[in-house]
Amino acid sequence: MGILFTIFTFTAAALLLIIITFLYLTFQIYSGKSIKNPNYPPVNGTVFGQLFYLNRLYDYQTEAAKKQKTFRLLAPYRSELYTTDIRNIEHVLKTKFDNYTKGKYNQDIFTDLFGKGIFAVDGDKWRQQRKLASFEFSTRVLRDFSCSVFRRNAAKLVRVISKMAIVDQIFDMQDTLMRCTLDSIFKVGFGVELNCLEASSKSGTEFMKAFDDSNALVYRRYVDPLWKLKRYLNIGSEASLKKNIKIIDAFVTNLIRTKRKLLAEERLCNDREDILSRFLVESRNDPEEMNDKYLRDIILNFMIAGKDSSANTLSWLFYMLCKNPLIKEKVAQEVRDVTSSQDDVVNVEEFIANITDTALEQMHYLHAALTETLRLYPAVPVDGRCAEVDDILPDGYRMKKGDGLYYMAYAMGRMPYIWGEDAEDFRPERWLNNGVFQPESPFKFIAFHAGPRICLGKDFAYRQMKIVATALLRFFRFKLADDTRKITYRTMFTLHIDGGLNLRAIARTKSST
Repeated sequence: MGILFTIFTFTAAALLLIIITFLYLTFQIYSGKSIKNPNYPPVNGTVFGQLFYLNRLYDYQTEAAKKQKTFRLLAPYRSELYTTDIRNIEHVLKTKFDNYTKGKYNQDIFTDLFGKGIFAVDGDKWRQQRKLASFEFSTRVLRDFSCSVFRRNAAKLVRVISKMAIVDQIFDMQDTLMRCTLDSIFKVGFGVELNCLEASSKSGTEFMKAFDDSNALVYRRYVDPLWKLKRYLNIGSEASLKKNIKIIDAFVTNLIRTKRKLLAEERLCNDREDILSRFLVESRNDPEEMNDKYLRDIILNFMIAGKDSSANTLSWLFYMLCKNPLIKEKVAQEVRDVTSSQDDVVNVEEFIANITDTALEQMHYLHAALTETLRLYPAVPVDGRCAEVDDILPDGYRMKKGDGLYYMAYAMGRMPYIWGEDAEDFRPERWLNNGVFQPESPFKFIAFHAGPRICLGKDFAYRQMKIVATALLRFFRFKLADDTRKITYRTMFTLHIDGGLNLRAIARTKSST
């Protein structure tokens, strides 16, 4: 009898706690939100309601944005505004830049993974990292070094895919590209030969999986009202996240210690090419602030920018080219024309060595195809800021201090009122004028952010993507392994293809190495 009473009491207390928590959250969500006030954006549900359509979140936002350019979701203590209005985006990212920050709400969510890296901080910390990174990205040394790395890894990629093409093996293009870009960012960013592409680095592969899974698990916090409790109790998704972050931290800490040791022994050359070595040298001026934890955060922020953005975009590019064979052949023909390589037998190393900056600049159609891919499948599908003061947006809607404003890059690419009636069509020609690439306003084409925080690695990313795409399109034709499979995304900070992209590769030429 005593045991039954204890079980009953415990169950009743747990249920009561759940009910109280639910009522408290409900009160905080709906109180003080001016729900029926027309001066504020129309309400389209609550942030927690997104859990019911999480797997198709960006398409749901697209449908909502076609009806209302700016709307809001209610959250405890605040409202979350979502917009596709270009005027609002320029207002937040440029005109009133100092009035909008990442905000504590967002930082609480992603600090466990990204720490105090450049994408997660504001104010002086952001300015310091931005200044250092801006200098590094502007140096000729880094540009030349990165291009040599991209070419070398593109040649490796051709050889890896050639082996699969010979035996008609189905392979995951996204995973292959992720490994290739991971190798590149580790060499350029941290001076390490990871060899993940050739599957010889077990720790690198484990790190990549832990990083991608953590990306998705952290993003899930936006729709999970109990994530802080789960983190405290170390259960469910938060237990998985903690385990993944432990793998990430161990890998990165070992990398930093190895580099510090080499630097201390003066075994690193004076003309240090990789970014981490340069940050390590800078850390000597402020060792307390720029400690190993700080450097860890910098590394992971460069990781998501250097690996995910390029590999994701290339994956979606090859998917779109497989779905649009005429465009695929146009790009491939441009590659042959610009590189003057029409022969049946092509030496891989010689061909890739001839992918010069001049050649890349002449590939306007490839540049347009990549940009069109980013328009429809932006590397970061949703991003935003937090209001530090009450404000009125250019579209007339009001925001309260503490409210978030998120611009929906994925939805924007599909808006007829931004891109015309053919907005959902993959058409690289929209970016060309007499065959020459013509850029759009960064507030309209928001894939690389805009304003003072515009992506420093934009040109860096385009060079890497164009080198890899040029190499692959010169040597192979690609086909979807299953034309009937519906390709969609995995909901996370960056736009991965869910379940990968299974392709077959057919050699265009006889290659020699």
